[in-house]
Amino acid sequence: MLKVVSLAFGLALPLPAAADTYLLMAEESGCYWCARWNEEIAHIYPKTTEGQIAPLRRYDLHSETPDVDFAKKVHFTPTFILVEDGKEQGRIEGYPGEDFFWGLLTMMFEGANISLEKAS
Repeated sequence: MLKVVSLAFGLALPLPAAADTYLLMAEESGCYWCARWNEEIAHIYPKTTEGQIAPLRRYDLHSETPDVDFAKKVHFTPTFILVEDGKEQGRIEGYPGEDFFWGLLTMMFEGANISLEKAS
C-alpha cells in the first residue's frame, strides 16, 4: 500500500505506508474474562508503551471476521492477537490475570521482533 504526499505546485510523491501494528482483542457478550480484562487493563493499555506501539482494536467473535491472516481460527475469548501488516504475529488465548498478562504480552512482542522502545 502506498500513501501519496502532495507537495507544492501539484506534485505528488508516493511513500511506503508505515507498518500497521495493533493488538486485536476477540471478545463476546457475556464473557467474564473479557469483562475482567476491561476492568483491570483496558483503561491502562493505551497509556503504555505497548499501547502506543500496538493500539487496541476489538472485534466480536460472532460478527464479521477482520481482514487478518490468522495462524489459526479464534475459538476463545478473550484472545489477544498481535497483528503487523495484516498478519498474525502472536496470540494470547484467555486472560490469565493482570500480573501474567503483561509478561505474556512482552514475550509476544519479543517473539515478533517488535521493539518495546518508547514510541516516538
